[in-house]
Amino acid sequence: MPGIFDRLNKEIKDSQRQEGISPLDIAQLPPAMRKIMRLMLREVQAPYALICETMEKVAEQERLSRSALDDALAALTEQGWLIQIGAGEKALYKVNLRRKEGSALMSGIWSSLDTKLKKDSSDKS
Repeated sequence: MPGIFDRLNKEIKDSQRQEGISPLDIAQLPPAMRKIMRLMLREVQAPYALICETMEKVAEQERLSRSALDDALAALTEQGWLIQIGAGEKALYKVNLRRKEGSALMSGIWSSLDTKLKKDSSDKS
């Protein structure tokens, strides 16, 4: 019988599997959200306390109030830009970037190399 930990772990993994965002999409965000996303891209994941501390160091004219920061984090999470783990002061935020597709070029290189090595070893026998 799965417990609450198993259910929460599944929810976290499911939310990480979502498509996510592209760094190029950041330019279209409002300035406050763009500032948060730039911070998050540097950190990849950050606890709520670190985000608040970093925002306090921003120049006063660009600084977000705590309520505006909370609203921006909630909007970014709702829109799939960030993944929130936990709640309140103990929340941890992670960037939700799109997974990159594997390059067909790389698989072609390895199969060509493998074919050549097999051919070379059969020529020597």
